[in-house]
Amino acid sequence: MRFLSEIAIIARIEAAVFARFPRLLAAALGVALIPALYAVIYLSSVWDPAARTGALPVAIVNLDQGIEYQKHVFNVGREVTDRLRARHTFGYVDLPDEQQARQGVRQGDLAFALIIPPDFSSNAIPGAKEGGGKLVVYTSEGNNYQSAGLARRFAEDLGREVNGSLNEQRWTLVLSDAAGSQSSMERLHDVVNQLRLGGKELAAGASQTARAADALAAGGGRVDPAVVQLTLGLKELGTGLRTMDSKRPRNSEINRLKLGAEALASGQVELGHGLAELQTGSERLKEGALGFREEAAGSLLVSSRITEGLDQVASGASTLDSGLKSALLAEEKLSEGARQLGSGLGVLATGMRSLSGGIRTAVTKLPEDAQLDELVKGTGTLATGSAALSKGTQKLDAAAQHLAGGLDLLSGSLPQSVKKMDGNAQGLAHSVQPVMEVEAAVQNNGSGFAPNIIPGALWLGASLAVFLIQVRLLPRQALRFSSPVQVLGKITIPLLVVLLQALLVLLAVLFLLRIQVADVGALALTLAMASMTFLLIVFALTRALGDAGKALALIFLVLQLSSSGGVLPVELSGGLFAQVSPWLPITWVVKAIKATMFGAFDGVWLNSVGLVVLAAVLALGLACAVGRWRFVKSSAMRPALDF
Repeated sequence: MRFLSEIAIIARIEAAVFARFPRLLAAALGVALIPALYAVIYLSSVWDPAARTGALPVAIVNLDQGIEYQKHVFNVGREVTDRLRARHTFGYVDLPDEQQARQGVRQGDLAFALIIPPDFSSNAIPGAKEGGGKLVVYTSEGNNYQSAGLARRFAEDLGREVNGSLNEQRWTLVLSDAAGSQSSMERLHDVVNQLRLGGKELAAGASQTARAADALAAGGGRVDPAVVQLTLGLKELGTGLRTMDSKRPRNSEINRLKLGAEALASGQVELGHGLAELQTGSERLKEGALGFREEAAGSLLVSSRITEGLDQVASGASTLDSGLKSALLAEEKLSEGARQLGSGLGVLATGMRSLSGGIRTAVTKLPEDAQLDELVKGTGTLATGSAALSKGTQKLDAAAQHLAGGLDLLSGSLPQSVKKMDGNAQGLAHSVQPVMEVEAAVQNNGSGFAPNIIPGALWLGASLAVFLIQVRLLPRQALRFSSPVQVLGKITIPLLVVLLQALLVLLAVLFLLRIQVADVGALALTLAMASMTFLLIVFALTRALGDAGKALALIFLVLQLSSSGGVLPVELSGGLFAQVSPWLPITWVVKAIKATMFGAFDGVWLNSVGLVVLAAVLALGLACAVGRWRFVKSSAMRPALDF
């Protein structure tokens, strides 16, 4: 009991101190609140990153040109991109250029990139070799180690999914071919049944053809009923030819006809000559009459009656001349007709002689009536056999047509070749292989966390360095100094301490942790600038708020670590963390460390360090502007810590 009472005494005295100083009580409440704030800030930043992956920018570059395979057109690249966009797992961005996507990843604008090459479908669909279709997943471990891990899991899941989808499509083709083969077999059965029916009809038609052939052989020496009329006609023809032969003109008579035609033509020629001479005389008579009339007309001795008679003579001579001309023209036509008549009679005479010889020959070659009667008898038997043969051949033709149609159908139903899947078993089972291309490679998981842990360590070191001094206390000698001089003079010792901290961190990274650093000098400068900036920020908060500023600096550290994207991509934290991330100094320190340590962000670190320096300048200005100094004797300066 005594033990408990003593504890109670001390507790009452301490409580009285808190009661006399309300600010101390408020500070106690603030201290009580700090762990809860720490837990809330940190846990809320990593509460459900999977639900925010849609905010993580991921590029898709689909260059696949597709393939036509076994009468089907495939473009696996388009199918993959459509499926990814439908799920919205990440914030997919379509880019047309591969180099643009790679540059975006290197610069940190993209978490990673999926690059589908132009020959992806042509290598993946046939399955000629295992992993023939390459899906390139490009990421930068140095930019964000956790994003690279997400990219690896994405590549593995995508490879399994695409291989499963391709296997499903291949089985669809196999089952489709099997269904087509079953249909072809059913059609083949139908064709065989048609061939059987055609064979039966062909056999029946062949039997009838055989019987008809027997009947045709029995009546082979006889002729059909039409020959009867032919024989009758031949008999009548023979009678007529004999009559014509007895009545035909003799050759002497034909010769006399020919000679008469020739004499007619000769007389016609002489007639033409006479008419020509007569016309010549009529012209002379006309000329003489006209000349005599002209002389008589001028003579007094010739009476007018003579003149009139001469006119009549001249007129008659003209009329005679005209008539003779007409007679000459008619004579020419008559002469031409006589010549044609003579020629025709010559041909007629020749033809008549030939006709007579032909009639005589036909009469001698005509068969006897008894032979014609025998021909008529064979016709009946031949006609009967021919009719039966005609019916049999018709049925045979129909059966042959049926058989030909069935054979055509059979030929069309049978496949030209048996379809088979190309490639080999391994290639068909795993035709797609994701390929990880990692930029700014990180050695291990610890190295990946280093860019986030180191700024936190430097911030913690800066906070401890501030605890070494009385922030608001200055010697009286500094009373007349300018505010920047006062601040810089006050933090000189802590500044040397944080620079030593930065050096020791660098040595630990290089020699204890053995992390491979891309640019040691740039990393050293980054750590130094970060330590000085953090010191100025913590100093400014302490100047403004006293010891409460130190507690606020701790909360500010948690907020920055949660918003810097060091542990997780800041897009997965979402909300306030993603919004304030670009305005926090640790964000740019993390980026600069990644660039100098791993060569991330295309090795560009100077811009990030410049923003950190800008934050240091702002913190220095704030430290100069806020808070009041308490000036004491140099001998009154005491350590802030109780050793």
